[in-house]
Amino acid sequence: MKVILIKDVKGSGKAGDIINAADGYARNYLLKNGLAKEATAKNLSELEGKKASAQFKLDTEKAENEKTAAMLEGKEVTVTAKAGQGGKLFGAVKASMVADAIAQQYSVSVDKKKISLSEEIKAFGDYTAVIKMTQGVSCSIKIKVVEG
Repeated sequence: MKVILIKDVKGSGKAGDIINAADGYARNYLLKNGLAKEATAKNLSELEGKKASAQFKLDTEKAENEKTAAMLEGKEVTVTAKAGQGGKLFGAVKASMVADAIAQQYSVSVDKKKISLSEEIKAFGDYTAVIKMTQGVSCSIKIKVVEG
């Protein structure tokens, strides 16, 4: 019996796979427990529609990320930080501070989890960071830490 897996089934396949299962296994386990549905023409076309929709969403997201990366590539972001005596910062400049600075200066929202700092920023100066977006899209930016 041909069935479409709704959820991952160990030893059988991943969600969205079309498998040939024994009749008893399909009826008594997969269908009964909601792990699969029968591979009818309607269900197959529905699966194709979902796959096309998911692919379109991925393509749109990648295009958006490439646009953002092209806009930010090589740009300089200025981050202001407070310092004590001797020019040492109170704490360190975090990825969240860099994300806020990008949002203020370039009107682009970047998730702080996607910003990878090359080193801990604990002093004034120039640094670099890499923004790793989804689907292999990334860009590098320069960070200038100034007293504020």
